[in-house]
Amino acid sequence: MNFELSEDILEIKKTVRDFVYNEVDPYANQIEEDDEIPQFIIDKSKEMGLFGLSIPEEYGGLGVGMVGKCAIFEELGKTSNSYTTLIGGHGGIGTVGIVEMGNEEQKRKYLPKLASGEYIGAFVLTEPSAGSDAANLKTQAVRKGDKYILNGSKHYITNAPIASVFTVMAVTDPSKGAKGITSFIVEKDNPGLIIGKNEEKMGLRGVHSVELYFEDCEVDAKDILGEEGKGYVNALKILANGRAGLAARNLGSCERLLELTIDFAMERVQFGKPIFEQQIIQHYLAEMALEIETLRSFTYKVAWMVDQGQNVIKEAAMAKLLGSEVYGRVADKAVQIHGGLGYMKSYPIERFYRDARIARIYEGTSEIQKNIIASQLRKAYNAKNVNVPV
Repeated sequence: MNFELSEDILEIKKTVRDFVYNEVDPYANQIEEDDEIPQFIIDKSKEMGLFGLSIPEEYGGLGVGMVGKCAIFEELGKTSNSYTTLIGGHGGIGTVGIVEMGNEEQKRKYLPKLASGEYIGAFVLTEPSAGSDAANLKTQAVRKGDKYILNGSKHYITNAPIASVFTVMAVTDPSKGAKGITSFIVEKDNPGLIIGKNEEKMGLRGVHSVELYFEDCEVDAKDILGEEGKGYVNALKILANGRAGLAARNLGSCERLLELTIDFAMERVQFGKPIFEQQIIQHYLAEMALEIETLRSFTYKVAWMVDQGQNVIKEAAMAKLLGSEVYGRVADKAVQIHGGLGYMKSYPIERFYRDARIARIYEGTSEIQKNIIASQLRKAYNAKNVNVPV
């Protein structure tokens, strides 16, 4: 395995790092207070090609591959997680489905505009009764001639208020369970698509999650993504593909927390010396650094496997699980070392701490990742013992 980055990726990584530290991070508290990402940051992100990371060059994207995308997401993770989620949600699960499963007509219609940021992509799976249990969808799509009529509701849909293109999962054959789910490309102007109110969240203020309602929403049959009945499989593939990128974003946040915490520990004087000199503080920092390096190694291993075309269902779940759990532990230690200051909204530690909590929930809870890992272990066992019932 070779995780060495190309000169082109290293140059992009440096440019993104400078952008994050000099142009995004100074506005992180404002994003939090206003619950809005300044338009100039979004516009600059478009100019830099950050909306086209997952999209092949032939369709106007950067086509950097998963290792390259993780290198860039790692830098983006070092600032406002709201901004990172906007870019990551679009460049991951918001566009990957069309890249991987779209036909040529769909790719040429949508990918250039998604790559430029003219269109924002959103992934639409979760419902009030179907989050972790993704096969329990209630939104239905009934065929009428050359159209499907969608009815139902979705919630917690990231980027929905600004999205132009939605990858939507709906039931086309209730009798088939998970095999009766189909993926659709739905545009924001489709009649019957209604965007609900912005949900107030504990963290990630600035990037918006809302409810979506489908009321006799008409979708052309040609806008099926992949094959009818393959929507559940598509959803799993889309989520698995995005999990290495999410782990990389968590990695960047952990690195930033460690950087801020070391700076604080060297400057904060108690009992006549910097608290960095206290052994317990050194142990906390060493534990943070160890977990970060473990996460880095595994994240880039999975990214490399994706680029090699390998099956990464198990490894992607591991990366997502590890990334979210490490982020939570690193954020907790950062607050503890900062003491009262780490609890204050005027300092970024408190914001990272709140934002870290959602990492163990969205795009598949930690518990679901463990289920996926265990199911893959069972499949591997059964493959070696063919007489064992599945």
